[in-house]
Amino acid sequence: MSIYALKPRFQALLRPVAERLARSGVTANQVTVTACVISVALGAGLAAVPYDPALFLLLPAWFLLRMAANAIDGMLAREFGQKTALGAYLNELTDVVSDAALYLPFAFVPGSGVWLLSAVIALSIVSEMAGAVAVMAGASRRYDGPMGKSDRAFVFGLLGLLIGIGVPAGAWLNWVWAAVVLLIVVTIVNRVRNGLAEARRRRETG
Repeated sequence: MSIYALKPRFQALLRPVAERLARSGVTANQVTVTACVISVALGAGLAAVPYDPALFLLLPAWFLLRMAANAIDGMLAREFGQKTALGAYLNELTDVVSDAALYLPFAFVPGSGVWLLSAVIALSIVSEMAGAVAVMAGASRRYDGPMGKSDRAFVFGLLGLLIGIGVPAGAWLNWVWAAVVLLIVVTIVNRVRNGLAEARRRRETG
């Protein structure tokens, strides 16, 4: 189970926005790149300035907006004839770059284990690769959970909110990172296993 399962309802809410953007000439690739630029700028900015818990309130707000941007660029591509080969690359590459940038500021939170957070970032990239490589194996792009991109956005957004409202940071963060690492490993296994099973079914019925 993953928060990704809620995406159809989220898209339904955002479809009027996507329609207005399409009529205005905005492209899916423009939305994708803009979201990535803002993510990198926000993550780098929070990492560069002295630690200020209040600034972490920017993260939950942006994670929500970024998820909206991800849903909108997908609708623009699929529903308004904007699918391109470049867009496929941008969609995958900007996601992992944005995630890494937005997770980075948590390395500077007091009590946060840098190595554990680094493992979260590295495994997040592997997880998305496992989902994308499924297409090469003859399956569809896999979004299996329990710790996919949307789930990680929820976790990091919630942590940003808690830190921002004054919950004391500390070693408890390392327990969160350890749990996230474990769940991402399960996610990778699920994506590989389910991708292989789907590819096998397609071969048998094709």
